[in-house]
Amino acid sequence: MALLVHLKMVRDLRGKADRIAKVTFRGLSFYTRVLENCEDEARFDEMFRWPIASRVDENEILELQVFNYSKIFTNRVIGTFRMVLQKVAEEGHLEVTDTLIDDNNTAIGTSVTVDIKYTTMDGTVGVWSDGEFLDVPGDPEGTFQFETDSLLSGHSHGSGSGVSPGRSIHGIPTFRKAGKGVFSAMKLHKSKSSRDDHKKDEPATLDMEDLDRKALRLGGFVGLDPDCISLASVTAVTTNVSNKRSKPDIKMEPSSGRPVDYQISITVVEARQLVGLNMDPVVCVEIGEDKKYTSMKESTNCPYYNEYFVFDFHVPPDVMFDKILKLSVIHSKNLLRSGTLVGTFKLDVGTVYSQPEHQFYHKWAMLSDPDDITAGCKGYIKCDIAVVGKGDNIKTPHKANETDEDDIEGNLLLPEGVPLERQWARFYVKIYRAEGLPKMNTSIMANVKKAFIGENRDLVDPYVQVVFAGQRGKTSVQKSSYEPIWNEQVVFTEMFPPLCKRIKVQIRDSDKVNDVAIGTHFIDLRKIANDGDKGFLPTMGPAWVNMYGSTRHYTLIDEHQDLNEGLGEGVSFRARLLISVAVEILDTTSTEIVSSTEVQVEPVSNISESATGKIEEFFLFGSFLEATMIDRKIGDKPISFEVTIGNYGNQIDGVSKPTAAKKKKKKEGGGESDEEESELIQQNSSEDEADDDGDLVSVSSTPPMKPVITDRNYFHLPYFEKKPCIYIKSWWQDQRRRLYNSNIMDKIADKMEEGLNDVQEVIKTEKAYPERRLRGVLEELSTGCNRFVTLANKDQNQAGRTKLDKERLKSCMREMESMGQQAKLIRSQVKRNTVRDKLKMVQNFLHRLRFLADEPQHSIPDVFVWMMSNNKRIAYARIPSKDILYSIVDEETGKDCGKVKAVFLRLPGKKGFGPAGWTVQAKMEMYLWLGLNKQRKDFLSGLPNGFEENKAPRTSPCLQSVPPISLVYNMKQVFQLRAHMYQARSLFAADSSGLSDPFARVFFSTHSQVTEVLSETLCPTWDQLLVFDDVELFGEAGELRDDPPIIVVEVYDQDTVGKAEFIGRTFAKPITKMCDEHYGPPRFPPQLEYYQIYRGNSTAGDLLAAFELLQIGQGGRAELPPIDGPTDSERGPILPVPMGIRPILSRYRIEVLFWGLRDLKRVNLAQVDRPRVDIECAGRGVQSALIQNYKKNPNFSTLVKWFEVDLPENELLHPPLNVRVVDCRAFGRYTLVGSHAVTSLRRFIYSTPDKTHNNWASAARLMNGYMVLTNGGSQSRPCSPYSRTPPRTLSRPAGDVTVNMDADPSVRKMDTVVKLDATSDAVVKVDVNEEKEEKKRKKKKKKGEVEEDDETDESMLDWWSKYFASIETLMEILRAQEAALAEAEEREDQEIAAEGADIKPDDLPVKGFKGKEKSRDKSRNKEKKKSHHAGEGTEKHSSKPKVDELLVYNKELEAEYDNFEDWLHTFNLYRGKAGDDDEAALDDDRIVGRFKGSMCMYKLPLSEEITREVGFDPNMGMFQSIPHNDPINVLVRIFVVRATDLHPADVNGKADPYVVIKLGKSELKDKENYISKQLNPVFGKAFDMEATFPMESMLTVSVYDWDLVGTDDLIGETKIDLENRFYSKHRATCGIANSYSVHGYNVWRDPMKPSQILAKLCKEGKLDGPHYGPGGRVKVANRVFMGTTEIEDENGLKKQTDEHLALTVLKHWEEIPRVGCKLIPEHVETRPLLNPDHPGIEQGRIEMWVDMFPMDMPAPGPAIDISPRKPKKYELRVIIWNTDEVILEDDDYFTGEKSSDIFVRGWLKGQQEDKQDTDVHYHSLTGEGNFNWRFVFPFDYLMAEEKIVISKKESMFSWDETEYKIPARLTLQVWDADHFSADDFLGAIELDLNRFPRGAKTAKQCSINMVQNQAELPCISIFKQKRVKGWWPFVARDENDEMELTGKVEAELHLMSAEEAEKSPVGLGRNEPDPLEKPNRPNTSLSWMLSPVRVVCILVWRQYKLHCALLLGAVLGLLFLGLLFFSLPSALSYKIFNIAG
Repeated sequence: MALLVHLKMVRDLRGKADRIAKVTFRGLSFYTRVLENCEDEARFDEMFRWPIASRVDENEILELQVFNYSKIFTNRVIGTFRMVLQKVAEEGHLEVTDTLIDDNNTAIGTSVTVDIKYTTMDGTVGVWSDGEFLDVPGDPEGTFQFETDSLLSGHSHGSGSGVSPGRSIHGIPTFRKAGKGVFSAMKLHKSKSSRDDHKKDEPATLDMEDLDRKALRLGGFVGLDPDCISLASVTAVTTNVSNKRSKPDIKMEPSSGRPVDYQISITVVEARQLVGLNMDPVVCVEIGEDKKYTSMKESTNCPYYNEYFVFDFHVPPDVMFDKILKLSVIHSKNLLRSGTLVGTFKLDVGTVYSQPEHQFYHKWAMLSDPDDITAGCKGYIKCDIAVVGKGDNIKTPHKANETDEDDIEGNLLLPEGVPLERQWARFYVKIYRAEGLPKMNTSIMANVKKAFIGENRDLVDPYVQVVFAGQRGKTSVQKSSYEPIWNEQVVFTEMFPPLCKRIKVQIRDSDKVNDVAIGTHFIDLRKIANDGDKGFLPTMGPAWVNMYGSTRHYTLIDEHQDLNEGLGEGVSFRARLLISVAVEILDTTSTEIVSSTEVQVEPVSNISESATGKIEEFFLFGSFLEATMIDRKIGDKPISFEVTIGNYGNQIDGVSKPTAAKKKKKKEGGGESDEEESELIQQNSSEDEADDDGDLVSVSSTPPMKPVITDRNYFHLPYFEKKPCIYIKSWWQDQRRRLYNSNIMDKIADKMEEGLNDVQEVIKTEKAYPERRLRGVLEELSTGCNRFVTLANKDQNQAGRTKLDKERLKSCMREMESMGQQAKLIRSQVKRNTVRDKLKMVQNFLHRLRFLADEPQHSIPDVFVWMMSNNKRIAYARIPSKDILYSIVDEETGKDCGKVKAVFLRLPGKKGFGPAGWTVQAKMEMYLWLGLNKQRKDFLSGLPNGFEENKAPRTSPCLQSVPPISLVYNMKQVFQLRAHMYQARSLFAADSSGLSDPFARVFFSTHSQVTEVLSETLCPTWDQLLVFDDVELFGEAGELRDDPPIIVVEVYDQDTVGKAEFIGRTFAKPITKMCDEHYGPPRFPPQLEYYQIYRGNSTAGDLLAAFELLQIGQGGRAELPPIDGPTDSERGPILPVPMGIRPILSRYRIEVLFWGLRDLKRVNLAQVDRPRVDIECAGRGVQSALIQNYKKNPNFSTLVKWFEVDLPENELLHPPLNVRVVDCRAFGRYTLVGSHAVTSLRRFIYSTPDKTHNNWASAARLMNGYMVLTNGGSQSRPCSPYSRTPPRTLSRPAGDVTVNMDADPSVRKMDTVVKLDATSDAVVKVDVNEEKEEKKRKKKKKKGEVEEDDETDESMLDWWSKYFASIETLMEILRAQEAALAEAEEREDQEIAAEGADIKPDDLPVKGFKGKEKSRDKSRNKEKKKSHHAGEGTEKHSSKPKVDELLVYNKELEAEYDNFEDWLHTFNLYRGKAGDDDEAALDDDRIVGRFKGSMCMYKLPLSEEITREVGFDPNMGMFQSIPHNDPINVLVRIFVVRATDLHPADVNGKADPYVVIKLGKSELKDKENYISKQLNPVFGKAFDMEATFPMESMLTVSVYDWDLVGTDDLIGETKIDLENRFYSKHRATCGIANSYSVHGYNVWRDPMKPSQILAKLCKEGKLDGPHYGPGGRVKVANRVFMGTTEIEDENGLKKQTDEHLALTVLKHWEEIPRVGCKLIPEHVETRPLLNPDHPGIEQGRIEMWVDMFPMDMPAPGPAIDISPRKPKKYELRVIIWNTDEVILEDDDYFTGEKSSDIFVRGWLKGQQEDKQDTDVHYHSLTGEGNFNWRFVFPFDYLMAEEKIVISKKESMFSWDETEYKIPARLTLQVWDADHFSADDFLGAIELDLNRFPRGAKTAKQCSINMVQNQAELPCISIFKQKRVKGWWPFVARDENDEMELTGKVEAELHLMSAEEAEKSPVGLGRNEPDPLEKPNRPNTSLSWMLSPVRVVCILVWRQYKLHCALLLGAVLGLLFLGLLFFSLPSALSYKIFNIAG
């Protein structure tokens, strides 16, 4: 459906003016062209078309306005015509002539004639849902009038007569769908149209003021915001796209799949809180298959390792980032046993790489037990992990004095946004079934089987393997099935959120020999989950995933097997798999839970057919309009093209039919087939076809055709008027909504990327108003986001919508809505000075958009186009199906759907890498359309007009229209193409000389031509016009004018032998002129533009050219603009670029400073002896003087020469300047040594001084292209990030001096300021805050817990005190910067939140935000803690004496000071072929030397003011006051402080480093002082060398690894160019100290005193001064500085001196007018160490500095001593007095009584072998033990680093001792002694001797809190306190992993220095001397062996007193009874007989 309005004319206008009209319908407006100088009648005669998706309502209105157009002011409305469309809606056509009305609704005399047509909808298209019209959201008044080049602006297809609205006349834009922008081609003072149909919007000559004027003028009438001005990207590639053509992709080579170097470095610092008793832990670091172990630490739960491991890999990025990095702690591992696993921590390498700086630094990894997920945390490992790719620079924090981060919770090793508490979860990957599998066996075997068994079987045995987090699970194998059904789920148990990003799902073929992959799919968990507040757990499916890989043809050895493994881009459809993913968070407290993390495989129930969506019939149509550039290797046989989608259309190897015959299911109502995908429709199988309604036969390949020769390299197919077509019907689940949403977002992102490229280009070329363009981009973004929200919310109830579809839609809509709001807000904040910051933010939006647009659930497979020759597949192109998918709504349509696209075919797999991948196999002009079969009515609508359909003959009657099998074009236009090839620059070096012999080959349609070959240059100026006559193009003239085919330009290097070598390729679009158009402004002649040349994925230079396509009319070529004949007789019949097109030239003079040549390598084995430099620019040049003897003196005798040259006025078009060095050999021979191309001369352009400024304003200087010192402040000053000053002042370190430089300063309290006027003298005063600070310090001192001595003795301080104090400052500054950054970010987010207050607060924090919020909370806590620490630190710091500091740069000095190229530049000379790698790292091998010099260019004539200056030397030109280049002798003093993170060089993972220093021929090796087994060695060495500049100027500092046997290995080296430093104005010879002193640790190093240096600088800079005045003042130029004037000598006597004053001036030298620049302070620089074997990857860092002293000056003093501090010897005496409440372990044998035989063990960490035990307190029944036992621990201690130093041999085989530095920690343990079994461990406490809690006074007050809440308790240091006594708790972990109190110990710690200990010696235990008295232990403690009876008696009596008494009574009673019975008979008898007797 469409509404067409034909605006014919407007009559009866008044006056004479320029007229323009605007037509608006449904809020969408179109403008006509401007008719100039109209009187009473304006004939517009233009057609406008609105494609609409809902019926025209009878009440809708069409509005037409006519304006008087003004170039400067707002356009004035003449009148308006409004019409209700009732009649049009009823009748469909209406022609009206009516009068216009004015603003007061009164009719005026002017009338308008319009013709309106309304085409109603066609019934065959199906029902169109309402709301699909492109209405603009929230825009009821129709105010959205092309304010921005938005997505909606593409409905201006010109139909029929008039000028196509795709162009704009006289600068009035009519926007296009994806056109680049508007105000593009406004030339210098010419009114020019925006050439939207040209390749780029704007030629390179762009006058900004003119553009601005145009912008305002246009803004006047279009309501156009000046923001939406698009500026041409000067180097953009085919950025413009019109209605019928798509943008071709210039990058040919697939980027993934190529192996890259990676280095993973891991430092295991320590472990804490390991679960288990008295362990011997080892940490195992595992990456993929590689494992490395730390050493074992005995009997400790918190081992300290500080061991460094490095893993090197050479693999593709995808493989690298999927590798799992696993840290495990193993208990008591040794040679015989593998040990028991305590816990592990896993993450993938990709997670580390995606961190800021690609690293985690000092983070704690939390360990968990994989076998018991209910167990909780098993401990923590503190580690650093860094992943370095080639060329990555990692900024490691400074390692000198790391304070132990005890805050484990706040520093967990987790990426931002991951919660601290991670839970266990189950990941269910359900595998249902697969379809369309290829054959995986040869048919021969199948036929043999068939013969024997008689059954036909499918030739594949598939199973699915799922890999996640280092674990893998497999389904069962389905034997012989192309359509296997598994219905199984693989279950992983892993922590959630997981730190592994991807699940790998792979279909494999089971085979007896080895299983091979059929296809691989990666599921990215970030794309199927959302971690925001309204987020969702990972979920996916059930959905089909498509798998791609090698071609389906089975061969025994598949050369593209890697593609099936998921490496590289798949070249064919392999299969599709139905899967789903779900995650369930586990409740680890429940009892039923399986505690192991083993992978489980379980069956699941089947899912219904309809679960994945309703199956629909899709129709794919394609037409081949052109096939050119076919490689000549394949040009001899007929060629055909095959298009496939899934297996449909694949005739060679697509059909793998299952043997079980399937019946097709017919739907009852409609005639749609629900076929399975693998039942393919073949071209010739008729039984498949007849089922559907007279269904069509799919035609998937073009008829074979023999190619025709184009030129030496390429062929083409003669598709002239007859264009072959293909069409394929296929059946897929209808999941188009997924692709539609993706398309909408992709289009917004494309638009945005284009706009951002524009903005960057504007900034790069320093044009005006980048902020306007950025505002326009943001405006477009917010409109696009709102549009998405209205469009995406449809089809909610579609069949087959998965949970992920619903959740993704919600989160995308939330995200887009918030993005739209933020874009609006940021738009309002964009100012000129914030453009760069905001640009970064907007680039984040772009990443977010791209991330959202990537749909994780597939639907329709991608389309493959294969070129076939001899029934073999040769080359392919893969086209994503979403790009060609059709939708009724324009935004949802794929970007290439129904458009002609240039497609380049490439070789499959690894063949496509490297040079083979860069050459084109074939270039196709293709038209593709994919959509539902029932929507296919318009499938031909996007083709170029003027064709007839040629349909296949059919026998059966057909209801539906049959697609054509070919198109026959009966409209043919003849053109002449003129290619103006002007020049190329920065080409790739293709020859061994380091140059190329380039020529360009231009292809257009089936024609090609070449330019001439220019030998030996990388910057050829061809200046050649190539004319292509009689180019035939098919189609309608008007369309060809807007949509000409693209031109391909390939640049080659001509070789004398063999074929030309490919350098690179670029695309261009010609400007087209029809025969009825005038050849003249504004469009012609075309302007030269830069086109980026690509070689694979990397850039290979730029081409400066222009292209025009001129139609040849009836009169033949005579009517074309004339061509001038050849002008240069030497060049033969070569046509030059005509005058109107070549740039306008001006006369320039280029002065060249020739200083010298350095490090020239041999040429053809001969040494360079007499070199000369040739400089050439634009055909002119100059030669240096000849160096007579390079060895003796490599400097030039004549310093400055100049030449004059004609260069373009436009700086962007300046040609490169070539530097070539030749060696003059005997007999007049010249040999090229090397060359360098200076691509941009901009930095060498000289600007004259601006006299309007006051007298200290900027005089012009050539200082690296910067203008220095405007209004006194130097812009080019390299500002140190570590300068310790607030940003608002320009003052330098130390913060005591403030120079106020503003003309009208704001008076601050802290400074005393004198107001300046332009000529007054500035006064600088020292801060008045010093005294206050002193008082504050004293106050703080009182608060501190430990009193320190007020002043440390000066003699105690050394250079290292200064170094460590500086590092502390550096860390503080970095911390403050981080905090400030976080604060700023937070503030910005709050602003956004506040401004977006109309958004509901719960909607605002979408995914990206939430993560930030969480992480921010985390970081906020961290910050609090840090600031708390920092607070302590500053207190500590302030209580320390004020130590003078130096500057520690954590990078090279060169990086800080712009390579010291302030006036002397270094140009690397190259020879040899350039490497094909993307990185420039390989270029280092091609460097054959360096040329030192400089240039200065300026327009002639030069103003005389400069040459008239006093002392102007005309021989030196602009290079006045530079030193002479005679040889000079210099003393070079190299100080090497230390190295960090060295790459291990020995098998044991360590190195034995030593330093080697080379300068010229002299070499110093410090081999005998190698440092054993150390990766962070402290060298502390100074080396003196004498050198003669220029012969010896390159200093190399190397670190080697000492080996006992064999040669020593180089670890890494760094090179320093001393000469540039020596001559630099920054005075890099000897750093200027912070303060001047004549003795002590901070003695002045420079032989020249500050006053002498200052006097010299003033003299050199011709400054007035210095004048020292009374009261501590000094005046230099017109500045006054103030400072102290007293100095203390060694004896403490004070003297008067001016040195402090002079030093103050030197520290502020950059503020001196005209000559000021920052002087280098006293410093230590950190330089990366590099190894030629591992280019681009740091092998460690070295801290050092270099001083240089000319030998003709006074000699400097001796070098300062920086030798490493010797550790101080101490003795720690620990007296264990008593224990109490020790838990009782033993049960008594007889009595069951609880007791313990207590003893205490102690040792210093790292000295476990020297552990000491007390004696045993036997049989303690109450847990009390008395010992009075003394331990004595002697140790060496480094006070500054707070580490104990231990030297010991690692093993019995070690050659020498290794030095370890370990934190000072005392471990005390309490044990229960056992006689026959091992002793039982009861508890322990570890005291950090620097920070441990004060002991409790009594045992009662001692509690477990002293360990648990250590951070909150007051801490003391034994090194300050010296003697401490108290009670401390013993703790251990119980079964539930909880801390419990297991006893208390009363101990006394006494620290003595070795000298003190010697004076008062003590004995161990209770021995002499100074014995301790014996403890008063109770008797029971005596050994039972000595008096067992007594012990037993006591024990029994104590327990059983009552029982004993009763027992005794009973025994006595029994005895009595016994005796009674015994004696009774005799007594009786006696009685009886006695009586009787």
